[in-house]
Amino acid sequence: MDNKQREERRRQEDRDLNRGLLWVAGAVVFECLLILINRYYINPYFSEVNTAIAVMNALKVLRIAGAVVGLAGLVLGLVRLRQAKSVTLPVVVSLACLVAALCSHVVLQYNKEGIQMLFLLIPAFAGLALVYYLYQREFFLAAVASGAAAIGLWFKLYGGMIEMVICVLVIIATGALALTLQKTDGKLKMGAKTVQVLAPRDSSRMILISCAVGIIALGLGFLGNVGYYLVFGMAAWIFALLVYYTVKLM
Repeated sequence: MDNKQREERRRQEDRDLNRGLLWVAGAVVFECLLILINRYYINPYFSEVNTAIAVMNALKVLRIAGAVVGLAGLVLGLVRLRQAKSVTLPVVVSLACLVAALCSHVVLQYNKEGIQMLFLLIPAFAGLALVYYLYQREFFLAAVASGAAAIGLWFKLYGGMIEMVICVLVIIATGALALTLQKTDGKLKMGAKTVQVLAPRDSSRMILISCAVGIIALGLGFLGNVGYYLVFGMAAWIFALLVYYTVKLM
């Protein structure tokens, strides 16, 4: 590798680090908002009832508006992608809106338990962003599938069947993507561009295994109270994946 290649690689690593840190900064903002929601909506004083009602109404609006704007932004991103234009801004705005809509829904639907889950989920999203930019993308996809299973099991414990089905669809989509990448040496054609999602040497085996483990865990979640323990089981599986991929780097 000559000096020019090393310099280009360093610049790319710096860009990836900055992008990852932006996601971390976004997660910090969401965490601060969750703290305020927890204080004024979940645990308000008696004199703050009107404030709690105002926060609830704002969350109801955000749940709908965030979903609409987020989906519209994704459509715009696909159109710009086909035109070989930059999609960074619409994708970032879309994801922020969709996350805001998701957080609003979880808080409104599950109240105290929901916001406690979000306090853990938002940092997990930021961690996934860092994994995507700075670590192995093979692990990123495996973690997405496993994380979706853990979240789906949590929703099952509180009666969220629709949300659980969405988590199943996320796992299936991740598995389908892994199979597609396996046939194209890690490349994914997106409009006029071809994106190298996985390195040619990467294998989709652990991604597919993680998808299978997630689906099995969600199926077992219907057997009595075993779903509660399976949430921790999926967390242990993600940790095992982290150890596996870390050792693989050595």
